[in-house]
Amino acid sequence: MTFVVNDKCIKCKYTDCVDVCPVDCFYEGKNMLVINPDECIDCGVCEPECPADAILDGNDPEAAKWIELNTKFSTIWPVITEKKEPLTDAEEWNGVDDKLKLLSEEASQAA
Repeated sequence: MTFVVNDKCIKCKYTDCVDVCPVDCFYEGKNMLVINPDECIDCGVCEPECPADAILDGNDPEAAKWIELNTKFSTIWPVITEKKEPLTDAEEWNGVDDKLKLLSEEASQAA
């Protein structure tokens, strides 16, 4: 199974998870990260690192609905391999529920 990112990441985009990932399977959109399910080795080191609790074990019943989104955007967005600063208003958005409608499908412009 894999780990996936859910909508708790939207408008926060903490990258603590990226820093610990041994296989570089995170991809960066304008306001969210995703995990490529085919690249994830299911090690689980990313899950406890996320300040927004946005990473789910693929065995979690809630994870199934996020696999398609993670798969789709991990083929479009660029890989991210190093920790970056979170979005400027991340603390305001951390803990806000139901943020899927705020997802930007644009790739990150940051290099």
